[in-house]
Amino acid sequence: MLMGPVVCLLGLVVIYFVILKKYIHFVARIFQEKPLFIIPKGEDTGSSESVRFPTSGGLMLQGCYFKTPYPRKGVILFGLEFGSNRFSGISYCDWLVAAGYDVFIYEPRNQGDSDKQPGYEPLHWITQYEVDDAKSAIAYMKTRPDADPNGIGFFGISKGAASGLYVGADDPYVLCYVSDGVFATYTTMVPFMKQWISIYSKRVAIHPILPTWFFGILALDAIKISEKERGGIAKFLHLETKIKKMSNPWLMIHGVLDTYIKPEMARTLFKMSNSQKKLWLVPGARHNMAIQLVPAEYKNRVLDFFDSHLACSTSSSQTPSKQNADVVVTSK
Repeated sequence: MLMGPVVCLLGLVVIYFVILKKYIHFVARIFQEKPLFIIPKGEDTGSSESVRFPTSGGLMLQGCYFKTPYPRKGVILFGLEFGSNRFSGISYCDWLVAAGYDVFIYEPRNQGDSDKQPGYEPLHWITQYEVDDAKSAIAYMKTRPDADPNGIGFFGISKGAASGLYVGADDPYVLCYVSDGVFATYTTMVPFMKQWISIYSKRVAIHPILPTWFFGILALDAIKISEKERGGIAKFLHLETKIKKMSNPWLMIHGVLDTYIKPEMARTLFKMSNSQKKLWLVPGARHNMAIQLVPAEYKNRVLDFFDSHLACSTSSSQTPSKQNADVVVTSK
């Protein structure tokens, strides 16, 4: 009775070493390729306070702080998408400022006007450096004379969302989160590896019987190879470990037609959190494009979320979170 499982295990071991020898370098190469993102850039409107603040490694980061002219409801940290500058975030935040929120937008290292770290070339995956920069942005917000003693909200796009969620899960000063197009490393790699294996291996009869955890081990191997090939100075981090720790309210926004980070990948991340949460899947929206497709509804949903969970930050931070896995799809 034991022969069957033993034979299967030995077979997987053989396949594993064959893949390591013949195919793993393809996975490592693809992991390091930058997708053809359309990276937005914005212009300075002159309506913000220019900020420089320190981060790890002796670097200085650039940011802009928008003060609401109305009675303040709360303060929001905004995390930029990969490659964009701080002023590209204005279109996501000007209406929040008009609604009574202060908003702080920062540029991580090697992005925009922030200092460049020699020898480090950022990818769309987060490393300890993007996490350090998010921590530094929050630390700066805590030290401002006008800091909110109750805490802040977080609003992030794509890679910037991943950095903020990673840090916020460990910092009680972050009271709630809105993410748009967020993704993690493991849960993005493994589905694509299962999809692409037939391109490189013609042993199609074997592909369906390979378990998901088997692809996961190979994905971790490819990440280690990529870290070595990039000089070993940066470690790619796994947002999945932090999502499981999140306890504060979370609104996840994701495009149904996102071909970079497919909706099922977003759902996998979403299910990992036990926080009070809501997933809004936007029909017709591609990666980071929901605000362009349905701007009025987008702004209303985000504002309603912050009004519910940040404007009354004292009461929301003291109320135990309950799981609320609503999935909302817009109507056309």
